[in-house]
Amino acid sequence: MTSPTPPSPVRFVDVRQGGEAFLAEMREKLSPRGDLVSPRGRELTQAVFGKPLTPVEVVETICRDVQNEGTAALLRYTAALDRAELTPEALRVPAADLAEAHASADPEFLQSIRNIRDNIVEFQSAILHQDVTIEPKPGVRLTQRYVPMRRVGICVPGGAAAYPSTVLMTAVPAQIAGVDEIAIVAPPTPFGAYNADMLATCHELGVTEVYRCGGAQAVAAMAYGCDVLPAVDKIVGPGNLFVALAKKHVFGTVDIDSFAGPSEVIVIADETATPAFVAADLLAQAEHSPGSAILITWDEALIESVQQELSKQLEQLDRSDLTRDALADFGALILVRDAQHACELTDSFAPEHLQIETSDPEGQIAQIRNSGAAFLGHHTPVALGDYAAGPSHVLPTGGTCRWAAGLSANSFLRSGSITQFNAQATQAIAGDVIRLAEKEGLTAHANSVSIRSNS
Repeated sequence: MTSPTPPSPVRFVDVRQGGEAFLAEMREKLSPRGDLVSPRGRELTQAVFGKPLTPVEVVETICRDVQNEGTAALLRYTAALDRAELTPEALRVPAADLAEAHASADPEFLQSIRNIRDNIVEFQSAILHQDVTIEPKPGVRLTQRYVPMRRVGICVPGGAAAYPSTVLMTAVPAQIAGVDEIAIVAPPTPFGAYNADMLATCHELGVTEVYRCGGAQAVAAMAYGCDVLPAVDKIVGPGNLFVALAKKHVFGTVDIDSFAGPSEVIVIADETATPAFVAADLLAQAEHSPGSAILITWDEALIESVQQELSKQLEQLDRSDLTRDALADFGALILVRDAQHACELTDSFAPEHLQIETSDPEGQIAQIRNSGAAFLGHHTPVALGDYAAGPSHVLPTGGTCRWAAGLSANSFLRSGSITQFNAQATQAIAGDVIRLAEKEGLTAHANSVSIRSNS
């Protein structure tokens, strides 16, 4: 006799005639407010700082100390927060360790790394900005040029799992852009800077700077620089709440990619969707834990089928308990009026990942402005983009894709204009410039033009 299927852990919400309060609650949960901390994180904060600081206060303290004390503070917080006692000389992973990890790596794993790298190179090269020059009038030459950043830093997570995919999705776009120096930081853990697969991936890509540090202290070290880890111009890559808050804190000293929160997906599906596929796609994001997974559909029968599949597939997952908790906290099965209502609702959420499993995915995506990355059709799971398709998986979350974009090779370019006029062209435009400058009371501006006209 088989045991009964356990109840679905995810909420069902009918918003056909309302539901605004629930939607507001979900948006608030997913917004970048900086308060999503595990019980262990709160205990660690109390132990290290002696009082229950907020995450923002923790990050401000760490960043200030690293800025003022440099390597000493970086090592102190690495010991206190990551339980790793390191010397300054041990912070950087030796080249021999990178080479050894590569030499001992599974050949099939390395071939997959090469295959994925090639996919990323092909896509990122195709979208790379190129200099544009126009000559709108005789004697006038205007150029918009793109210059790669000199040095960038990459955060690679390593708390609960190893992420060689993040190395690929950040370092390769930077290389395509032409960045001279790439520094990777990863926590000193078996999933981080001591993970052989991650180190082998770095070596395969030609990344030679890898540091055994993570969290807010690593972000601060990259932003302000220290004697072991020189400062960078931009910091990219995912991380926990403290990494995200630290990136936000140092923005202005350096550039950052985005302020990223928990991973999230909205799946829009209709009666043509396969319930097992939809459930698998929701679970794939929820297993990040925290990870938000929301189904939006106008087919009521699909919701019941997906609920059954969620319960069934959950039992087969390695991280089933964590995934179940994420579904309970950040999941929902939402019933809407129709396809148009689904698109409107999705646009208001502005999800990091959008997966459309309907009979007309192209029609639906045309109605949606706000999504970090969209995946169309019944056979395009988000995992393809997470690992291999070509676009980067580093994306804005928490509704920020209303104004933020995902990472790409263009994220590592700085644009600037070049203007060149000859004497005759300056004479031709002088009257307009002088007139506006004088209206604004900036007579030195006007004189810098008129003095050339009168010479």
